[in-house]
Amino acid sequence: MAKRINKCIELLEQGQPFYATHPTELSYEAGVKDSQTWADMLMMDFEHHPFDTVGLTNYMRGLRDGGPTPSGHLTPTVLCTLPSNAITPEEVRYNAWQARHVLSAGVHGILHTHTRTAESVKAFVQTTRYPFQELEKDVIGEGLRGSGGQKPSNEIWGLDTAEYARRADPWPLNPEGELLLGLKIEDRYCLENVDEIVEVPGIGFAEWGPGDMGMSLGHPDAHDPPYPQDMNDARDKIAAALKRKNIGFYASWADDNMTMEQRVDYSIDVVGVMMMGATEEWAAYGRKKTGRTMPV
Repeated sequence: MAKRINKCIELLEQGQPFYATHPTELSYEAGVKDSQTWADMLMMDFEHHPFDTVGLTNYMRGLRDGGPTPSGHLTPTVLCTLPSNAITPEEVRYNAWQARHVLSAGVHGILHTHTRTAESVKAFVQTTRYPFQELEKDVIGEGLRGSGGQKPSNEIWGLDTAEYARRADPWPLNPEGELLLGLKIEDRYCLENVDEIVEVPGIGFAEWGPGDMGMSLGHPDAHDPPYPQDMNDARDKIAAALKRKNIGFYASWADDNMTMEQRVDYSIDVVGVMMMGATEEWAAYGRKKTGRTMPV
């Protein structure tokens, strides 16, 4: 069996990119089927779609019962976006119940949206931690996640409740943590504060959100390349800040003028992507390119 519960943290520790897809259905039966997915990560979009925590809970049980995965993990890594943003610390704390609910379903992390300030990001990390965790407590503050939600999470992770509480902490802040927290640094306000944002401990990856970034910079639809120069500048600034702190960069390169292979090559070699949305074909090529030895 794999050493890590969270497959994507294991890949990041190896310096390997990972590949994500979106489930099409949240049910127990879909979870059983998706337990054998080609993807490293399953990303639930609750930012733009109904916040279905009942479906999510059933789906996670299906993943667990259908596993282990071909790589030996109990389930694929599962992350959720949330319906709320992280524009202010107050917004994050008022909506902390959303983080609690998805974490109690057994997911392995959260990707938060419109993370505009370092204080908002600190509040985000704080809402995912239990109060007894001491690492970086002087920076983040005491954890706000309460006891009582360890089940069914611990059963999905294959741990008892005490061990789950110990390991359900953000990586790499906690080297033994199994939660992967991500940020959408996706508008001009986030961009202005990116150098302070990346200093907050507990963040494993981030993206530049080209659709929202484009709108924030005045472009109605600039999600895909070729990008206006201000978009290129924004992406480069965010990517450079993440690289300085060894935080994974999540992006894709949907250029219709390139072949699939050229898109993967450009994403990894030029953009410096460590996480990308992908198809099975895309992922297979990328894994071969980076000499990945872990089974799918």
